[in-house]
Amino acid sequence: MAMEAHEIETMIKEALPDAEVRIEDLRGDGDHYAAIVVSESFRGKTRVMQHQMIYSALKGKMGGDLHALALQTSAPE
Repeated sequence: MAMEAHEIETMIKEALPDAEVRIEDLRGDGDHYAAIVVSESFRGKTRVMQHQMIYSALKGKMGGDLHALALQTSAPE
């Protein structure tokens, strides 16, 4: 079962309320997305830690409802 882009954005914003989130459906199939997430919560954390925060926000949907998510994460400049 595919996910909608707004569902992904909502789940990320619930976990990281200050986040600026942009989601792009890469293939139009609801399974392959790219996400750009900017949050102060990422400051001082490694890229791996930042991505783990996003995966945690998605509550187990990765690999199931959501097949692929290309992530770009950063703290605000």
